[in-house]
Amino acid sequence: MDLLSAATLLFLVMDPLGNIPIFLSILDKVPERRRLRILLRELVLALVVLLAFLFGGRYLLGFLGLSEHAIRIAGGIILFLIALKMVFPVERSAQTPDEDGEEPFIVPLAIPLVAGPSAMAVVMLLATNEPDRMGLWVAALGLAWLASALILLSATGLKRVLGRRGLVAMERLMGMVLIALAIQMLLEGVTAFIRASGAG
Repeated sequence: MDLLSAATLLFLVMDPLGNIPIFLSILDKVPERRRLRILLRELVLALVVLLAFLFGGRYLLGFLGLSEHAIRIAGGIILFLIALKMVFPVERSAQTPDEDGEEPFIVPLAIPLVAGPSAMAVVMLLATNEPDRMGLWVAALGLAWLASALILLSATGLKRVLGRRGLVAMERLMGMVLIALAIQMLLEGVTAFIRASGAG
């Protein structure tokens, strides 16, 4: 997987277009003068979390004794399930930061909306499959995060231009691409496992 493919995969999994309505709903309860600062802070926190999983996740998986083939196949299945939810979305409700009306911190903007379980799983998968290409994975994560950040920072304008139906259509299109990537990853994992079993 090259830089562009990895960055595209991470961008699709982060699903910034699908998160726009939730972000706007949550930040609507925050004073306007603080919205940009809060959004930037949450985006940076999400990046830090994903970098932590990128560099530390493979050690966790190694500690659990999971094989590379199992991780790759599981990654394909996870991505496929995520993509299905994007193509056939279930209505997601925006959770208020808390009952006292305080501004959101880490949850739910940074985690799980940007750095969700799916994004964490993907970065761990990339690092575990090819740990000698960490520089490439960091660059891919940076590109995906930057693209997601730009979209979320432009959320108000994008929702005004595309409308709710336009956002849903874009998310479903991203889901279709992600389904193809998920199936490719799953096939590669199964093929590698069969070859390894035959060689053994």
